[in-house]
Amino acid sequence: MGASGVRDEPPMAAQVLGMLLGRGQTLAVAESLTGGLVAAAITDVPGASRAFRGSVTAYATEVKREVLGVDATLLAERGAVDAEVARQLAVGVRKRLGADWGLATTGVAGPEEQDGMPVGTVHVAVSAPRMGGVVAQRLNLRGDRAAIRTGSVRAVLALLRNELIHADFEAGQDTEQNGEDGCLQP
Repeated sequence: MGASGVRDEPPMAAQVLGMLLGRGQTLAVAESLTGGLVAAAITDVPGASRAFRGSVTAYATEVKREVLGVDATLLAERGAVDAEVARQLAVGVRKRLGADWGLATTGVAGPEEQDGMPVGTVHVAVSAPRMGGVVAQRLNLRGDRAAIRTGSVRAVLALLRNELIHADFEAGQDTEQNGEDGCLQP
């Protein structure tokens, strides 16, 4: 267990940080339900400051809107637990902190539902350096509050790792020939 209290994250965090450093790229994180656990997992890795720009714990809806630029109408209509909110958080933190990659977590850790969403509903997102490159993933996690938050950290780091691997794969491909955007979706 790392100093952050999140199990198994330093190896995954070390892996993604190594990948980012190998590319000369940086990372920023926007967290809601995880409340800083993603940033803690990343900063548990010695040398993280060479790639990690920082994080914003956007717990309040106003912070999501005013600091990270999440659309007010979207928040009013769908609430904070939404895939598009996660995408906008990832894009907003990437831009706000001047990073190449942005991560985001938003969801319901419990003990009660929020905005009509059951406990364990989580959305994680990754915003890539290329224009419009952002992907979100919905999770339906089980367990207590700690388990849901830990599962969210694992999921967002795994999503980043997969997108970094995919970007490396795409870089080696003739993109005119395959003509696809790959895993990242606008």
